[in-house]
Amino acid sequence: MSLSKDYLNYPWRRHGMDHERYAWSDLFQRKPVQWPGGARVALWVTPMLQWFPLDMKGKPFRAPGGLTMPFPDFRHYTNRDYGNRVGIFRILKVLDDLKLPSSVALNAAIAERYPALIDALLRHDVEFIAHGKDMDHVHYTGMPREEEDALIRGALETLRKATGRGVTGWLSPGRAQSADTPDLLAANGVAYSCDWANDDLPYAMNTARGPHYAMPLAYETDDRVVMLDLHQSEDEWARQVKDRFDVLYRESAEYGGRVMSIPLHAWVSGVPYRIGKVREVLEYILGHGGVWAATGADILAAFVAGQGEGNA
Repeated sequence: MSLSKDYLNYPWRRHGMDHERYAWSDLFQRKPVQWPGGARVALWVTPMLQWFPLDMKGKPFRAPGGLTMPFPDFRHYTNRDYGNRVGIFRILKVLDDLKLPSSVALNAAIAERYPALIDALLRHDVEFIAHGKDMDHVHYTGMPREEEDALIRGALETLRKATGRGVTGWLSPGRAQSADTPDLLAANGVAYSCDWANDDLPYAMNTARGPHYAMPLAYETDDRVVMLDLHQSEDEWARQVKDRFDVLYRESAEYGGRVMSIPLHAWVSGVPYRIGKVREVLEYILGHGGVWAATGADILAAFVAGQGEGNA
């Protein structure tokens, strides 16, 4: 069987990226980033509040952490909901004790189902990041553009109304995007998203509405990834997060500022036997000089001010 002559034809075959969202870039050759007060590392703590519907469809794919047992899967449903009832308050207590701001990513369903939780969060030093509608509404290429736009717009409107804040950050359920997602986010007033895991600093993405920024929310040291997907202990997670910080802190002395992000699923890190490791990691990082604790919005504002809009 012979192949057709056009089998190896690929319109994007060229030097560079296979899309137009951003140019390839070497982190170590860029203009050094300067954080406020001459800080070397921006510490970005991002707790996550998620709602997994009891009757999850899991289409076209199930988001990480999705329910897996036959309906009604009360075991996994209540385990996930533990973060919204208990775990988040343990995390907030640690953040308050250490006087740390944070960016809380939450599904719009959280605001609709648990208004008391929104009221509680408003009493803390938090930024709100939209985390989609719920964990059963994932974004994917092939989703009608109008349907995805309605999901994004609806999630943002719900959170902006519930919090009274101008929500400008986004984290997709399962970190999944379609080819249209950056354009739709920019069109709905979202300045940055946290889905792309290919950098240690913010960078500009090209959209039909101008630059939209990718923020470096860690994936491989994400608490759920390490402790649930990779089946490693909370001690191993803490060591890996500290190691990550050590490298970024060391690089910052030569190459300029870095972002140290710590994503924390409330239903993963907010349990009694893990919360101590969260405190341990944060105290370790804060024990170093030149650490600036900030929200995602503040980090992006400082980055853009120092680099110039559109700089990747």
